[in-house]
Amino acid sequence: MYELKIITSFSAAHRLENFYGKCEALHGHNWKVEVFLLGEKLDEAGLLLDFGVVKARTRELLEEIDHKYLNELPAFSHQNPSSENLASFLFQRLAAILNRDGVKVSRVNVWESDTSCASYFQD
Repeated sequence: MYELKIITSFSAAHRLENFYGKCEALHGHNWKVEVFLLGEKLDEAGLLLDFGVVKARTRELLEEIDHKYLNELPAFSHQNPSSENLASFLFQRLAAILNRDGVKVSRVNVWESDTSCASYFQD
């Protein structure tokens, strides 16, 4: 089994509703995003998937949320834009774009700080 990982980042503001603490107030993060892909076979060039393709598709998706107030985006109209929900949102969107025969997005990690990370994956 082969695994790829790319790391990228974006900045955005959010607030957590129904949360009682500092994060209830409007604040921002410089989120780090890790995208993992798994597959068993390499292509003719010896690649699972070109890093450039994974990075480009991820950057395109992050453009939708970079430097935005996440609570105002349709994806978060019915749920808090928590790190957990961001990881799920990114996973679902990237899987729809990148999954192909023999290659799939396996996990997305979203770091809101150097010490706090949420992950989303499916069995």
